[in-house]
Amino acid sequence: MRYDLTDLQLFAAIAACGNLTQGAERVHLAPASASARVRRLEEAAGAPLFERLPRGVALTPAGESMLRHARRVLSEVALLDAELGTFARGVAGVVRLFANTNAIGGSLPQDLAGFLAAQPQVDVLLEEHSSPAIVSAVVAGAADVGIVAGEVGGPDLAFLPYRADRLVLVCATDHPFAARGRLQFAETLSEHYVGLSADSAIHGFLLERAREAGRRPRIRAQVRAFEAVCRMVSAGVGVAVVPHSAALSASRAMPLALVELDDAWGSREMKLCFRRDQTLTRYQRELITHLTLIAQSGRSGA
Repeated sequence: MRYDLTDLQLFAAIAACGNLTQGAERVHLAPASASARVRRLEEAAGAPLFERLPRGVALTPAGESMLRHARRVLSEVALLDAELGTFARGVAGVVRLFANTNAIGGSLPQDLAGFLAAQPQVDVLLEEHSSPAIVSAVVAGAADVGIVAGEVGGPDLAFLPYRADRLVLVCATDHPFAARGRLQFAETLSEHYVGLSADSAIHGFLLERAREAGRRPRIRAQVRAFEAVCRMVSAGVGVAVVPHSAALSASRAMPLALVELDDAWGSREMKLCFRRDQTLTRYQRELITHLTLIAQSGRSGA
């Protein structure tokens, strides 16, 4: 079965709007043309993709399956456009790097700055994902290099050490926890929490750790960056769990107490990963070498 990109864009737009006419407008098609395209899609699929309602449409089970795949295809096409666009600007190479929240919120930006300064003809397309999702993406070829933490692995992957960090609790300097040298994560779950947005990798990681403790954190505020988390904590909005590197940096600019977590998962040994059978490009090899050398020296890459 062959699929037309315009049909997939239309299908995704109708699903998002819940209305055929509005979906057609979003992709600049006439309603009659859109209706014909949807009918051809359904004929090709052999099943209805939309349930026609008195006011709009809703996805059928077949439509939900189609939407998952359509979004993936459209995302890959957008990534293809972005990568080819870099070559049109004279870029010699592109490295797709997926990293977890710890790395992105810690030393990775400075480490990448050094590489990019030395390699102005190379672009690094950086995305944040959870460690399990990064492993899957590298295995599937959606990412060239990954930075992961925790007990992840796979026979198809090679791993190299990157950096070590640890998660710590941060609280206001007058909070009762500030006088504690160490504590268990479970002890903190009765407190109001400040966290990163729900789509961040560390948010999902901490929710899972809370579920293991039979609790759910009382999230009072969510923001987009560790610095903003720390500012909210410093102001007394709640407590938070952040990488030690991010907490230490923030504590130089604001009053903030750092408390060690006594949980084994708090130590985060970060690793670079790539496919064993992958023929690395020159720039992929140079990025991996740059990051591993920085890890060995313990210095900043900038």
